[in-house]
Amino acid sequence: MSELSWIDLALSSARPQAMGALLRYFRDLDLAEEAFQEACLRAVRTWPEKGPPRDPVAWVIFVGRNSGIDHLRKRARQEPLPPEELLSDLDDVEGDLAERLDGSHYRDDILRLLFVCCHPELPATQQIALALRIVSGLSVRQIARAFLVSEAAMEQRITRAKAKIAAAGLPFEVPDAASRAERLGVVAAMIYLVFNEGYSAGEARRADTPFCEEAIRLSRLLLRLFPAEPEIMGLTALLLLQHSRRSARFSADGQIVLLEDQDRSLWDRRAIREALALIDKALRHRAPGPYQIQAAIAALHARAETAAQTDWEQIDLLYQSLERIQPSPVVTLNRAVAVSKRQGPQTALDLIEPLADRLSGYFHFHGLRGGLLQQLGRDREAHDAFERAITLATTAAEAGHIRQHLDALARDIAVTAK
Repeated sequence: MSELSWIDLALSSARPQAMGALLRYFRDLDLAEEAFQEACLRAVRTWPEKGPPRDPVAWVIFVGRNSGIDHLRKRARQEPLPPEELLSDLDDVEGDLAERLDGSHYRDDILRLLFVCCHPELPATQQIALALRIVSGLSVRQIARAFLVSEAAMEQRITRAKAKIAAAGLPFEVPDAASRAERLGVVAAMIYLVFNEGYSAGEARRADTPFCEEAIRLSRLLLRLFPAEPEIMGLTALLLLQHSRRSARFSADGQIVLLEDQDRSLWDRRAIREALALIDKALRHRAPGPYQIQAAIAALHARAETAAQTDWEQIDLLYQSLERIQPSPVVTLNRAVAVSKRQGPQTALDLIEPLADRLSGYFHFHGLRGGLLQQLGRDREAHDAFERAITLATTAAEAGHIRQHLDALARDIAVTAK
């Protein structure tokens, strides 16, 4: 690893804690971000010559804090500097600062940063964009490409999110236990949404969407903050298992490869082993939650050496548990796949037909319905369902997958007509 690569890795690792501490000092996201960037620039200039500091995180916070104070002085030359207690209660000594960076400071600062990005007044898209920019440090260009919008539009989205947070007057004190518990689910949901943005992006956009890796990194960070929380174990395991199949999900020409057709030798066994260990640990707590159940379902797929060995009965039972804990038409739709494997396409079709109104605009509903109708030999109905699905496709890979079904059906219908 080159010297600059090591510095980049150290600064990326330091970012969540440093940004959290700087936000605590300045109560201003823009100023905290600017102070962090200035500290990073100074690190790139000085670390190669003087060597890495004893504690890179403390160094970045120390330098960033001083940079931010200098910026405040320049910005308000005619105004007195705010009282020191409003900025920080730390002495300007790196060693003392490092000593204060104990576990509680670390957790509180990062939680505060995550909670701010997940402010309930922000729509989910702004929460994701803000977290990727502030916590993960992705560029506006990277985030804009992932959301298929212009850089200017994404810059405006992030700016509006910051303005909402500033206008909301969020408290910056250490969150109490009740607040932590209440907001932890929101943070976990944000991380899951970040992952899904990358997971659903498709092969063609993978290089521009490091969202899956960032979500896993954030989930691991949250797990370090709450090592005994089974749902965070479940979330981390779920993301690892889903991401372990990344190399097998698409063909060489970018077409979707269904789970049952994937080359399982391409699955990341190291990630699977880590996830399975987390699931086993979570289950010992005997406090099942949605992420743990979804992870357990993914684990059954991962443990099956071939598609034929998949335990569909257990998967069906787990989906029934998920329906009770977190009822949703999408959960029922997913369960229908397991039902079709156990009891046939007609039973699965009967299960999803009542969902038609609620999922009329959902690509996967029409795709699954078309597949079930095709298995039943109801080709014209299947063709109509696939036609609806292709209009709702959000990626070229999804559209290409449905197009294959439509072409095959068109040939079958033509032969039948003769």
